[in-house]
Amino acid sequence: MGLDTAKPLSTLHEKASYDVADFAVPTGREEEWRFTPLSRLKGLHEGVAASANVVVHVDAAPEVTVETVGRDDARLGRAYVPADRVSAQAYASFEKATVITVAREAVASTPTVVTLTGSGRGAAYGHTVVKLEPMAEAVVVLDHQGSALYADNVEFVVGEGATLKVISLQDWADDAVHVSHHHALLAKDATFRSFVVTLGGDLVRLSPSVSYSGPGGDAELNGLYFVDAGQHLEHRLLVDHSRPDCRSNVDYRGALQGQDAHAVWIGDVIIRVEAEGTDTYELNRNLLLTDGARADSVPNLEILTGEVTGAGHASTSGRLDDEHLFYLQARGIPYEDARRLVIRGFFAQLVEKIEVSELRERVLARVEAELEK
Repeated sequence: MGLDTAKPLSTLHEKASYDVADFAVPTGREEEWRFTPLSRLKGLHEGVAASANVVVHVDAAPEVTVETVGRDDARLGRAYVPADRVSAQAYASFEKATVITVAREAVASTPTVVTLTGSGRGAAYGHTVVKLEPMAEAVVVLDHQGSALYADNVEFVVGEGATLKVISLQDWADDAVHVSHHHALLAKDATFRSFVVTLGGDLVRLSPSVSYSGPGGDAELNGLYFVDAGQHLEHRLLVDHSRPDCRSNVDYRGALQGQDAHAVWIGDVIIRVEAEGTDTYELNRNLLLTDGARADSVPNLEILTGEVTGAGHASTSGRLDDEHLFYLQARGIPYEDARRLVIRGFFAQLVEKIEVSELRERVLARVEAELEK
């Protein structure tokens, strides 16, 4: 399958194809790659890395069907067309895919947990499809662990009136490299809630995106990241409003500490001519806890119709508020404890939105461990 030209091209995202050959090898001068240290991708962007494995284990709710399928399964690649070379390489290279299905009107009684564990050198490629049929409801957890050089695509297909809540945890070992695209396709009146937590890895580049196939879709994308010395954590979001009366809200927050800690957040929202009644807002906030840390934050809005309910964005990057610290210290709280309280407060609103209590506690514990460094 070659270049996809079925939809009018946006100036923000101009190419989509299943074919690796349709994408030139990145040089770092391209807009979509200019923040990514290509040398640390270890060949993922060139397609020359040796092959390896990432073990996939699924602990599914009783109401959920899980299948391992081959590349020829007709359900693969229906919702998402790769938008860059690494994504196309992942689509061309995976051997088996995981398909998770929730039947019509079924309500999953427990979260379905997909654990992906890396255990060696070389590149591994994966593909996952989560499909909710009309009026179904489910919570899905993607838990990434271990050491890996991993590229994958994840498709979320949310049927009419269905509700899908996804928690993606990047808790890799310090040497891991992960490049991933998550795409959600929302049918009429579908609801999608995503929470991304990125803590581990040497380099993680995660690209969540949303599109709509009917009116009334509602998407909420939340993210939390904590960047240590030398880490590169990059999140590149796209919400493509192409149907009327749909909603999206984005809220990503990060903290950075240590020399050469680098966070990149790109937030792209497209409101096409036919997407009247769109209501969208995106927010990115970064706390720079030490010297030597860097946060790049770039929100973009491309509005092609004047008939919108609301459209806005905000981005802030700065140090801890001295007034907040002074207020706490004036009440007898030592500086380090005051600092922790302010950072906890910065993340608290988001963490409360994590659907699974065990994961909430795990994320809070990991943040506490980062603050001890």
